Amino acid sequence: MSEQKRIPQHVAIIMDGNGRWAQQHGLERYAGHIQGVESVRRTIKAAARHGVSYLTLYAFSTENWNRPAEEVNALMELFCKCVINETENLKTEGVRVKIIGDKNRLPGNVQEHLTRIEEQTAQGERLTLLLALNYSSRDELTHAVQQLARKVAAGTLNPETITEQSVEQSLYTAGYPDPDLIIRTSGEQRLSNFLLWQAAYAEFYFTPVLWPDFSDEEFARALDEYAARERRFGRVTNRNEERS
Repeated sequence: MSEQKRIPQHVAIIMDGNGRWAQQHGLERYAGHIQGVESVRRTIKAAARHGVSYLTLYAFSTENWNRPAEEVNALMELFCKCVINETENLKTEGVRVKIIGDKNRLPGNVQEHLTRIEEQTAQGERLTLLLALNYSSRDELTHAVQQLARKVAAGTLNPETITEQSVEQSLYTAGYPDPDLIIRTSGEQRLSNFLLWQAAYAEFYFTPVLWPDFSDEEFARALDEYAARERRFGRVTNRNEERS
């Protein structure tokens, strides 16, 4: 890989296609989620190897509660198993885990496991892994507005002084940089209520590859595509200057 290649600081991924992968292989949907965990492992390692600093994975949306209860319960159990099985590996690899989303609706045992993995990986400095669980961007923005409204009602915040920074500091992602690159697998081309505020200037990479088949090579292709794009952020820039 060229030393001059631009690497995104923050990559976010909408992991889509577990159910379709299982269907294509004549398996139950849960088998697709199990196989999807393997892709998560590969992608975490690939992100760290390429020098990505932040990786956000859309693991469970607020809309996913509308799935059959059997599938939701199986996913909750899978989250707990993953925490138990992966914590030591993540610590060894220098990965710090943070959860974004409304954890309060998650089952108590899931909340306990998530708190544990956050605490036990807190010293990781190689890669920060943000797991979006019970997350939706509209819920996040509503939560942010409520926080600001409470401050206004308490007389500690003047509405006229609310800025973009005020909103950003009230989001679940406060303190983390916006994603530079958003990847979505399975061929769908939409954000599905994911990081709507933070994605304002993100680059997008859509691939027909289903999430369980997402490979190191596909991740590298996404990075290559990102490196080839000119990011102007509303300005007129010189490509050579941007690379310097």
